[in-house]
Amino acid sequence: MVSEPGAPGRPVLVLQHAPWEGPGLIAEALAGVPLVVRTVVDDAAPDLPRPQDLAGLVVMGGWQDADDDAGHPGLRAERDLLARAVDADLPVLGVCLGMQLLALALGAPLHRRHGTEIGFAPVGVVGEHPVLAPLGASPAVLHWHSDAVDLPGGATLLARTTTTPVQAFRAGSALGLQFHLEVDEALLSTWLAEPGMTAGLTPSDVARTRADGARHLPGLTAATRAGLSSFADAVRDRG
Repeated sequence: MVSEPGAPGRPVLVLQHAPWEGPGLIAEALAGVPLVVRTVVDDAAPDLPRPQDLAGLVVMGGWQDADDDAGHPGLRAERDLLARAVDADLPVLGVCLGMQLLALALGAPLHRRHGTEIGFAPVGVVGEHPVLAPLGASPAVLHWHSDAVDLPGGATLLARTTTTPVQAFRAGSALGLQFHLEVDEALLSTWLAEPGMTAGLTPSDVARTRADGARHLPGLTAATRAGLSSFADAVRDRG
């Protein structure tokens, strides 16, 4: 997905790692902002823009390990861009793998197979951030991960679970989310039909996640739209 020709302002770069893990509600919140969506995870020397040439940076989820530079050499360039974006005070949003890459870029370690969380379950919101504020203190959100990261030095913890102590954090202009606020009912249906997402899940796991989505997503989507408007405002101010 690329913005329409002639769209005003600097673009937001969206880095994807799997074709089915697109920006979803994040792209909706950024309506009218030029978006450039790229996949560079397996490119050893991707030509990525400078932070000063962007209005924002969004890094999505994926099945890769955030420190697997040997298997996916583009991850190093993504982490470098994330570090420079934070230094440049660029609005940054990292989701799932994107949050892990952000944490590593800021010096925190990755813990592979730390604990699996898949499906809708509460997360404890423990810090203030305008993206999270509309969700309330203990929203049921969509988890889909097994790796975890430590809190980077100087960052503020925003959300946690018992299994994953760092579920969200803020570091300057950057927000990292281990869980998937970008998913609406249509995107969830895509995920549940994608073998790359459901490998290892039983049919009952898939059915439960689908049913939980029907129950939780209408309210969660409304809250997410309200929260993501603050990220979109920061992007528009920058652009």
